[in-house]
Amino acid sequence: MLEKIGLAQARYDEINAKLSDPKVVADAKLYTELMREYKSLTPLIEMYKQYLKAKNDYEDAKQTCEDASLEAEFREMAEEEMLSSKERMEQCSEELKLLLLPRDPDDDKNVIVEIRAGAGGEEAALFANSMFRMYSMYAARQGWKIDVMSSNPTELGGYREICFGVEGEGVYSKLKYESGVHRVQRVPETESQGRIQTSTITVAVLPEVEEVDVNINLADLTIQTFRSSGAGGQHINKTESAVRIIHKPSGMVVECQEERSQMKNKDKAMKMLYSRLYEQELTARDSAIAEERRIQVGTGDRSERIRTYNYPQSRVTDHRIGLTLYKLDDMMNGGCDEVFEALRVADRTAKLLKQE
Repeated sequence: MLEKIGLAQARYDEINAKLSDPKVVADAKLYTELMREYKSLTPLIEMYKQYLKAKNDYEDAKQTCEDASLEAEFREMAEEEMLSSKERMEQCSEELKLLLLPRDPDDDKNVIVEIRAGAGGEEAALFANSMFRMYSMYAARQGWKIDVMSSNPTELGGYREICFGVEGEGVYSKLKYESGVHRVQRVPETESQGRIQTSTITVAVLPEVEEVDVNINLADLTIQTFRSSGAGGQHINKTESAVRIIHKPSGMVVECQEERSQMKNKDKAMKMLYSRLYEQELTARDSAIAEERRIQVGTGDRSERIRTYNYPQSRVTDHRIGLTLYKLDDMMNGGCDEVFEALRVADRTAKLLKQE
């Protein structure tokens, strides 16, 4: 462990020196990459400083206790300091083990989230809208930016499907556990008998990737334009601004009609295609690697039921880690931190046990 920390400390010092180099500061891309790595190493370095302080306090207290001429009162104080320092050392040591775990290379990436209504008809579509609202409010609390890429709304205000990008710091690291089936139990507004209905939606969280991450041959693409449909005033149905892209080798189809500009719609559709192909590529890799980088808690399969939202009981249950909270209203208003943090801790703990 100390060897790994030593290497991290050397890299941290190296980056720190580079960040003050005028040539590096002038190169925006390089500076951003180095700053991101610097930030990722900072928690480890700061925790190591706390460990060293606790270790020094322990050794000082121990040396004091070994003084034969020490009065009983001062010896007792020194022994208490020894015990306290030892506990802090052990706590820091455990935290350092967690901080030294390999990071998911996608953790700092922006994401594309796809929400689709499943079983339950219109009620599932309305729940898809509720989940979009939840993620949007959570993103607002984090200072992230939401950008709707495509949507298929229903007449009652739900979504058969909606796809949106989320941009900000550490987005994938917090949202990656959301892939899977989400189940809702509530009385639909259209239900006159007051009966509880169970509906489902699927959520897919895809890391947004650059062209360099996925190789796409432009000859393999069929790009179609068509007139937008839905709300939008006079612009709708007058110009062929909507774009559909078909990736012939995989049969994958993406489309975007949210923007008035055909070029912007094409750019968004290409982002979606890159991310979906990247995800497909990762899933197809060796299962051990896939298990290591995907959802990490549960299988990450979109067919796996991961969470239940029970409105009559105001209950949220995450089935992967057996967590139940009676804070449904808070969560649906963007208060997701407790659940997301519990998933992160469970993931890190599982990885730690795997290493031992």
